[in-house]
Amino acid sequence: MTDLSTIERDLLDTARAQPMLAQVEAWAAINSGTRNLAGLATVAGMLADAFAVLPGTIDLVTPAAAESVAADGAVSAIEHGRHLHLAVRPEAPVQMLFTGHMDTVYPVDHPFQALTWLADGTLNGPGVADMKSGLAIMLAALTAIERSPLALRIGYEVVINSDEETGSFSSAALIAQAARGKSAALTYEPALPDGTLAGARGGTGNFSIVVHGRSAHAGRNPEDGRNAIVAAADIALRLNKARGPRLAVNPARIEGGGPNNVVPDLAVLRVNFRPATLDDIARAQAHIDSAVAMVAAEHDVRIELHGSFNRPPKPIDDGAAKLFELVRQAGGDLGLAIAWAHTGGVCDGNNIAACGVPVIDTMGARGGAIHSPQEFLIPDSLPERAALSALTIARIITKGLQ
Repeated sequence: MTDLSTIERDLLDTARAQPMLAQVEAWAAINSGTRNLAGLATVAGMLADAFAVLPGTIDLVTPAAAESVAADGAVSAIEHGRHLHLAVRPEAPVQMLFTGHMDTVYPVDHPFQALTWLADGTLNGPGVADMKSGLAIMLAALTAIERSPLALRIGYEVVINSDEETGSFSSAALIAQAARGKSAALTYEPALPDGTLAGARGGTGNFSIVVHGRSAHAGRNPEDGRNAIVAAADIALRLNKARGPRLAVNPARIEGGGPNNVVPDLAVLRVNFRPATLDDIARAQAHIDSAVAMVAAEHDVRIELHGSFNRPPKPIDDGAAKLFELVRQAGGDLGLAIAWAHTGGVCDGNNIAACGVPVIDTMGARGGAIHSPQEFLIPDSLPERAALSALTIARIITKGLQ
């Protein structure tokens, strides 16, 4: 371990001493599935109380409008929980963004609700790794910074959204606004069990394609009908041909139809795209537009397209490479070997990178099996990763990204 300054040593001691495990247990004990508005309201209140130890102004922000397409093609607004936003010292010379999410993938009626200590010393529970532990680590690091002589040199915004697990549709604008003018950002998704961080990420786009055909009797006058299921299947096959090494295409579901003796007049096709680059997004969008236009003409159906590429790819550009190197060096000074790897997953780090802000989005605890009932947290990683965050922030304050 490299010699650290007195300020840095005191900073690390403070970060490691924060009650992170108790916070994780309290926050994860409340179901906060994205659609559980009551649970999210409870957790948002708990987080607002916890983050109130920091200076600045805390707001619980009303979510922006977001839409949902039902199986019958109806479009309606989705309700989301409020997002936590904290702004501290906007006039300070160094400005950073810290983000996380309060929601999980486990709905209120999911059987996975309880916390369990396992024989290997890990904690199993909904959201313990993804990402109640990350929120505790973020708070510990910022608390340590606020108690250090470095505090007045940094301003920051914190965004903890309630809809990350479903695409951040109601919080994307809030994140983009908070990212403006920031020199760097840290997001607290979990690291891998061995501590590896996510590097470059691909992007994602989700679409619901509503096909309106015309019903008819399947035996008496089928030629008068316009089969929406067949048209939707044709779109799926055309889009599937666009897939390649840099663009994954997954036609995931076709909803619609009815009795065997009726030509179906409605179908909804759900498709997910995973583009590796911005050029691949443009290529995918061209395929979508072409498939929709050609199928509408050939099948004589009306088609509505809903959705977007809501998370652009996140490359390792020059700014991100400098931030990764700073974290790697900070880790080395703490006796931690920091490595990173490309990943096919997406998160709010994609949104932040799209704003031109260097970001590392796996500064959370070490854990694994996320999005499953086997999700686990390695508790020893809480003080470890709080120290890594605190030292990283301190080095950004004192050295910048070089």
